[in-house]
Amino acid sequence: MNKTNIKIICLLLFASFIIRHSACFAETGEAGGHDYIDISNPFIRKIPIAILSFKNVSGTIAETDQSLKTSKLLSETLEFTGYFKMIDSGAFLVNSKEAGITAQNINFRKWTDIGSELLITGGFFLKDNVIEMELRLFDTFKEHLLIGKRYHGLADDKRKIIRLFCSEVIYQLTGNRGIFNSKIAFVSTSTGNKEIYVCDFDGYNAKQLTHTKSITLSPAWSSDGKWIAYTSYAKGKPDLYIRHIKEKHGALVDKQGINISPAWVPGQFALAATLSFSGDPEIYLLTGTGKVIKNLTRNWGIDVSPAWSPDGKNMAFVSKRSGTPQIHIMDMDSGHVKRLTFEGRYNTSPSWSPKGDRIAFAAMNNGAFNIKVIGIDGNGLVQLTHDAGDNESPSWAPDGTIIAFSSTREGIYRIYVMTADGTDQRRLLSLPGEQTSPKWSLGIVNNK
Repeated sequence: MNKTNIKIICLLLFASFIIRHSACFAETGEAGGHDYIDISNPFIRKIPIAILSFKNVSGTIAETDQSLKTSKLLSETLEFTGYFKMIDSGAFLVNSKEAGITAQNINFRKWTDIGSELLITGGFFLKDNVIEMELRLFDTFKEHLLIGKRYHGLADDKRKIIRLFCSEVIYQLTGNRGIFNSKIAFVSTSTGNKEIYVCDFDGYNAKQLTHTKSITLSPAWSSDGKWIAYTSYAKGKPDLYIRHIKEKHGALVDKQGINISPAWVPGQFALAATLSFSGDPEIYLLTGTGKVIKNLTRNWGIDVSPAWSPDGKNMAFVSKRSGTPQIHIMDMDSGHVKRLTFEGRYNTSPSWSPKGDRIAFAAMNNGAFNIKVIGIDGNGLVQLTHDAGDNESPSWAPDGTIIAFSSTREGIYRIYVMTADGTDQRRLLSLPGEQTSPKWSLGIVNNK
């Protein structure tokens, strides 16, 4: 049987399933429902949500197995965001196999009685490695459909499908598409050398990007996710590499001295980096091809770790101009520099929030590093990690709700994530060796 015939059969069977289980199906629910979650609130209340095991069309062993795995994947993906409190299936007042999946045959009272404010139901069909899914999100108190989507693809596409639906869920609830298309670059010693790796937002699908067999540090994404810059000792000293992820071409900045800590200018094919060819480590502006445009800093002492505001109008960086490493902010129009951090004698690794109102950084306290967040006006200093080894290199998720960082809380450096207010701290992924210096992309990254 050819693929076209298989596809036709799949669609007919799934259509039959929908007719049996649904009188009607809306692609989208009530418009303007973006007031469920206020992502600007640093102390977001988690919304209780229940996810029913998907209804199976044919009921084959293979379909049932894939269906259960996919509904579990949906739960894990939504839970990762930190927005939801997942209700355990043991608390359900209805049998998952007998529960309705459309508004017409759902007893919403049985869901509100267990505290569920949202409910997700789904239908699942598998035939000859082709899957069809129909997924719905309901507001249980208002008793209406918020989202309804149908998807089809190969069995290996189930993770992609789940992420597409999760993006729809988050958009419906927040007005933001979320983090599901983003990736994280990081440094790992899995091969015995420090190399750059890239993984999906949730730690899945980790792949080695560089093969320098040397020391490779400080990955930095371009705004469009097509380029990555990093420092490598492949030629015996710290040089700056600029690389197109998909096409593998790029540029090399190997001026005398150090060439380190790259940071792409938002929306431009340009980046800042610390170079010392003039003698003193200063921050320079470079083109994406590695050509020096101009000095950005001119001061005695070391200036490193540039980090741009989302609009590119300001640049945070670390400087010893006051005697100890502290974070400063430069206004790019006027060139005026103000010191941001005053508490503690060692503050480093600034990371600007996507909203532009806060900066996360690593601060040394009592001999250990911890992640802190401060307003760009110098107010609202908050420490997010406590008594858990060294915690360094914070990086914001593109929607500003999660921060990735590296920590020694388990003995060696691993990468962790936490909500923007410091809750739900958990390890991102498990790989041999150490993992450090996470850097979140701004959006979609295509490195296939």
